[in-house]
Amino acid sequence: MGEVFRLAGVNDAARLREVIYEAYSLIRELKLSWPAAHADVALVRDNIIRNECYVLEADGVIKATVTLSKGNEVKEFTDHPFIKWFAVHPNDQGKGYGDRLLTWVEYEVIRERVGEPAVTLATAERHPWLLPMYLRRGYESIRAFDPGNGDGTMHLLRKVIDPDLFARRNGDRRQAAGQ
Repeated sequence: MGEVFRLAGVNDAARLREVIYEAYSLIRELKLSWPAAHADVALVRDNIIRNECYVLEADGVIKATVTLSKGNEVKEFTDHPFIKWFAVHPNDQGKGYGDRLLTWVEYEVIRERVGEPAVTLATAERHPWLLPMYLRRGYESIRAFDPGNGDGTMHLLRKVIDPDLFARRNGDRRQAAGQ
C-alpha cells in the first residue's frame, strides 16, 4: 500500500489519540503542560475539527501526525503559520515517518498551498532532544520566553521554506515601515 499523506478525519481520533499519547510520554514525565500530552479522544477530535490535522499513513496505519493551527497562539509574535501536536508513535520512531511528514507539510501544504514563506512551532528548552532536532531541521529560535506555567524556557522557532518570498515580504515590510 505504501505511504499516504492526508488530512485526518474525526474517525481517526482514537488512533491519533494513541499515537499522540504514546509519543508524548516523555512530555508527561517532564511535567510539561502541553495539552496534547494529556489529550483524550474528545480533545483530539476537537483538534481535527478546528485545525488542519495531517497524518502519514503507512500500509493503512497512521504512523505520524502534525497539526497546522487555525488558532491565534502566536499571532502577537508572527504572522507565519504555526504547527503543533507533532507526534510519531514510539513503535515507528527512527524510521523517517516524522521527517517525511514534516517536510511534506512544510513544503506541500504551507509553501505550495497556503503560499507562506516560513513556518513556526514552539518547544521547551528542557526537553532533551526536541530543540536540537528542530535546529538540525533548519528551524531557528526567534523568541525565547517563560510562559510562567512551570514549563521553563520555551522557544518559538521559525523555518524559512521559501527564501525568495521571505526576503521579498520582509523587504516590503521594511519599506512600509519607512526603513
